[in-house]
Amino acid sequence: MKIPGFQPRKPLTGRQKWILTLLSFVLPVGLWSVVSYVPFVWHPVILVRSVGGSSALEQGERVDPAFFQAENQKLAAEGKPLAAGLRANPIFLPSPGRVFEAFFKAFTTPPRRVGDPWLAESLWHSIQIIFWGFFLSSLIGVPLGILAGTYGFFKGLFEPFIEFFRYLPAPAFGALTVAIWGINDGPKIAIIFIGTFFQQVLVISNTTAKCDTTLLEAAQTMGARGVRLLSSVVIPSVLPDVYRDQRILLGWAWTYLIVSEVVGTSSGITFFIDQQAKYREYANVFAAISMIGLIGIATDMVLGWLGRFFFPWRRLEGKEA
Repeated sequence: MKIPGFQPRKPLTGRQKWILTLLSFVLPVGLWSVVSYVPFVWHPVILVRSVGGSSALEQGERVDPAFFQAENQKLAAEGKPLAAGLRANPIFLPSPGRVFEAFFKAFTTPPRRVGDPWLAESLWHSIQIIFWGFFLSSLIGVPLGILAGTYGFFKGLFEPFIEFFRYLPAPAFGALTVAIWGINDGPKIAIIFIGTFFQQVLVISNTTAKCDTTLLEAAQTMGARGVRLLSSVVIPSVLPDVYRDQRILLGWAWTYLIVSEVVGTSSGITFFIDQQAKYREYANVFAAISMIGLIGIATDMVLGWLGRFFFPWRRLEGKEA
């Protein structure tokens, strides 16, 4: 029996894609729900519902079962009312229901400290950091990558140093970027730039190098040289693949966001996550992290749709932009 989707290099149907996409989210959320709601799976602490006659317990706190049992034994020996509690998960693992609720309430709940940004303001600030860091990286990185992928001169000139530099962790430049651009948004944008630029040049160079050699030879035979060769042959040939690479590289930019936002003055969604963790509002922490993922995947879906609009011939070839 042939299982759908298990035939090598056979594309999935639209229905199969939708089913598997749904399962890719349902399965981890389902596992999370089992861990959160089924007591005998993993509920390692006791949530105190009533302290009874205990002065060592507080209502609503989560304690180790051994400590809770020992406290009740002590209360029983002293003839005091026993404490009541139920099995629960640690506070750092809220249930899906609480996170789902926090996802919406976080937008309408004012910050605890006067002057702190609202969640929407923090998200917008982070989006701007991502945009400028990746935009500046692409503004320089894409042209250099195309040149390196087309001409051996630029490949030999750029790639050795870039190969060396791409192994240097971007966060290591945090102190230096603060010294140069101050403590506000400059160093954050710089970290995202450093984290994506050098990878970008190499990825785009590799993609450009796959340009059909026969096209280049034919264009050169017809007299195309320099800028004309690039603008009329190389760039149109590789543009859909470069566009796809940029979608992937944009995801890398998001991975540097949290690191970049703790450089200098904490800001953006990272500041919100840190504050909620300090207040032990872990449902809000999970919700904020989920928001980053949703913004990222929504951006990628929009870019994917635009790619089908910009490069309609890719669909005829059975490829995606």
